[in-house]
Amino acid sequence: MTKPDNQSAAIWKYFPYALAGIITLTVILLVLQVNGLMSIPSSILLTFRLLSVFFLVVFAFRKRSLTTWILVSMVAGAEFGYDLPEAGTKLQVLSDIFLRLVKTIIAPLLFSTLVVGIAGHADIKQIGRMGWKSLLYFEIVSTIALFIGLLAINISKAGVGVVLPPAPDTAQITAAKAISTRDFILHIFPENFAKAIYEGQILQIVVFSIIFGIAVAMVKEKYRSPMIRFTESLAETMFKFTNIIMYYAPVAVFAAIAYTVGHMGLDILYNLFKLLATLYVALVVFLLFILFPIALVFRIPVRQFMRAVSEPATIAFATSNSESALPAAMESMEKFGIPRKVVAFVIPTGYSFNLDGTTLYLSLATIFVAQAAGIHLPLDQQIIICLTLMLTSKGVAGVSRASLVILLGTAATFGLPVEPIFIILGIDVLMDMARTSVNVIGNCLAAAVIARSEKEFNDEAARNFKPE
Repeated sequence: MTKPDNQSAAIWKYFPYALAGIITLTVILLVLQVNGLMSIPSSILLTFRLLSVFFLVVFAFRKRSLTTWILVSMVAGAEFGYDLPEAGTKLQVLSDIFLRLVKTIIAPLLFSTLVVGIAGHADIKQIGRMGWKSLLYFEIVSTIALFIGLLAINISKAGVGVVLPPAPDTAQITAAKAISTRDFILHIFPENFAKAIYEGQILQIVVFSIIFGIAVAMVKEKYRSPMIRFTESLAETMFKFTNIIMYYAPVAVFAAIAYTVGHMGLDILYNLFKLLATLYVALVVFLLFILFPIALVFRIPVRQFMRAVSEPATIAFATSNSESALPAAMESMEKFGIPRKVVAFVIPTGYSFNLDGTTLYLSLATIFVAQAAGIHLPLDQQIIICLTLMLTSKGVAGVSRASLVILLGTAATFGLPVEPIFIILGIDVLMDMARTSVNVIGNCLAAAVIARSEKEFNDEAARNFKPE
């Protein structure tokens, strides 16, 4: 009876090597074909690609990890969208279902966790302390991201030599309107809580929940206890609700990637590779040389942190939507050893004030617009643009195509043409994937940093963290 088990164990022992081998061979064949070094029949390439996907699916079954399934779904979705583009473009409804379900979680989850975090501990001074620490941290890190984007585009000069489209379709962005400082300040405070929930205004929900939590903390014990018990029950229920929705995440990711590849094709990667590469390299530099040292300085276990953020970051990358990763990010960070009251305060606030990937992209994209239009911007004017983006980028949360809105407004402010923005619009989904993931990672790290500064970071829970 033990012999078959031993054989099975031996097979699975060498399976990762077989998987790595088939994927490597597939990549080599694709590189040879793309560069014209070898003519390979399309049927052979298709066979190797499908074989790679099959091996990955088997690996996911064996691994039984949601993160693994999401990653495998991304690869499978890209293959499906490439081979069956017409069918791929019809799968967007599956990813839209996931986004709708996630949006139903956000308001009750934020409300319940914030109220419990504030009223359950009745430490109003700590809330104020976390507030100024968070805003200071957000401003420093996002400003560094802006200047990294500025440096990256000046080094690569990705916009130099770009041929502008003769007759772009302006329908998608002509209605965009930059948010003024007055409108942004008013936008922070809700006039109707139900309206804020309906429109998905995260910052307004946070402001209402904080004030409500403070009010609950100030009432008598006989009134406070029932409300805290209710919100605690609501928070736990919403986390379980999140777990149920996350089982659907691989299907949503498969559909989102299949739609993107089927709709745009893979050729767009070659046409604008330099711009994409500039953004991706700049984001990697930001992760390695800014966020990684911050994690070391505040003694955050990096390896365990990477495991904790892998699932929400992957969801954000595949869906190009930060909100889709919010419940998963909050749950992962709580399991990672960050108190719920810190997670519930810092991460949602960061969605409005700490969009590191988006701010980096905005400075990069603005200079790209000038380069593509043949306009030379001296260094002092580029710095002024970055200082302007420091303020305007804070209003991007909760706005459809937010980064394009701010980009268009910045171009108009500094007299830059809008035509190059249409080029960016063509690959905005692919760029949005990367910057959205960095947004999520940056906010998760911010929660860990604030927890450490408040001396409430659970090192034991962090060291023992294991993804589901």
